[in-house]
Amino acid sequence: MEYRRLGKTDVNVSAICLGTMTWGSQNNEGDAQEQMNYALTQGVNFFDTAEMYPIPPNKDSYGSTEAIIGRWLRQNGNRQNIVLASKAAGPGPKYIRNASPLGRQSIEQAVDESLKRLQTDYIDLYQLHWPNRSSYHFQKNWHPLPKTNKQEQLDNFLEVLETLNQLVKLGKVRHAGLSNESAWGTMSYLKLAEQHQLPRMVSIQNEYSL
Repeated sequence: MEYRRLGKTDVNVSAICLGTMTWGSQNNEGDAQEQMNYALTQGVNFFDTAEMYPIPPNKDSYGSTEAIIGRWLRQNGNRQNIVLASKAAGPGPKYIRNASPLGRQSIEQAVDESLKRLQTDYIDLYQLHWPNRSSYHFQKNWHPLPKTNKQEQLDNFLEVLETLNQLVKLGKVRHAGLSNESAWGTMSYLKLAEQHQLPRMVSIQNEYSL
């Protein structure tokens, strides 16, 4: 297995990351445990999940994938061997924090609930699953943002980064990343992090890559 540094961090992850979004719907818990065990024996140390999983999402299965991973981690006692990534859901399903946008309160609540399901006290890579604003995938009404709305978004970005910084200081999160984000959003997060000495987004998980 090849290993690569995660962004500019000191974390080394396997070149192959194990995705988990079908566990609890298309795959049962036994299937999931078999996949995790096999991945680990093949040198895969990077597991990616999300609070919204499994897919397709619904109220009854919400959080099931994280719970499956949590039970596996507890049974095997190998948390230290896994680089664990999860994601906080943005505004969307009403059953997830009443579709509240990502901000201080929603992120703090989301990470605490994920930690409980995952049965761990830290997440290695905590990602924003999709933006609060319209985007190319989850909210398909994308349009250029007017100047006033851009400033509102930047203010929110700063609040998000400050919240993530606090979570890092508390030891609940090691690093932060993005998902389904645009070039403008990514650039803005990086610029604000540099200006205010806040956590740098170390990765982006989109539907394509260069």
